[in-house]
Amino acid sequence: MAKTLLEIKRGLENKVGKPLRLKANGGRRRTIERNGILAETYPSVFVVELDQDENAFERVSYSYADVLTETVELFFDDKAVAE
Repeated sequence: MAKTLLEIKRGLENKVGKPLRLKANGGRRRTIERNGILAETYPSVFVVELDQDENAFERVSYSYADVLTETVELFFDDKAVAE
């Protein structure tokens, strides 16, 4: 697991433009799974463009802290980012 927010941010910067699978805690024991492409990284957040065949909206953003706390899990080629 990545130890710092900076390590997570650097790891994601190298994967911009690559397809991913996203698992997010939706609250009340719900888990949301979506497919998309890592579109952009910013100092505090990253943006995922979602597959339009599966989702009603185009983009979602999450903070690097969401990955650190495992609220959001990102999988590139079935490998988790925070491993």
